[in-house]
Amino acid sequence: MAVFPFELVSPERVLFSGEVEDVIVPGTEGEFTVLKDHEPLMSTLRPGIVDVGGADHGRTKLFVRGGFVEVSSKGLTILAEYSIPLGELDPDKINAEIKNAQEDLVDAQGAEPKRIAQEKLDHLGELKAALRM
Repeated sequence: MAVFPFELVSPERVLFSGEVEDVIVPGTEGEFTVLKDHEPLMSTLRPGIVDVGGADHGRTKLFVRGGFVEVSSKGLTILAEYSIPLGELDPDKINAEIKNAQEDLVDAQGAEPKRIAQEKLDHLGELKAALRM
């Protein structure tokens, strides 16, 4: 299978950069697969799993939340608001953080602190859901 360049970048780090055979992307309008010479497009991301396939590294799965996808003649680039390899997710730690976030939401005073607490709780729920995929 033909390869093409792929890069997944989050604000913290470059999570993947290399030649790949295919990438399954969780676009806002639905999942789509990118192969070499895919038509150019731009999309936003929904929370989900980016599934990367390559002849030299097998399959790599990364959780993403928010961001943009660009497919061009130069390859595929994902600029993710947040991303983490699935192997780095610890279910016990996530459950403990969910419990703390629920308590923070109950204790929050005012609209803005409640919004921030709810956003954190939603993010943790997305991480937990990613572990079940």
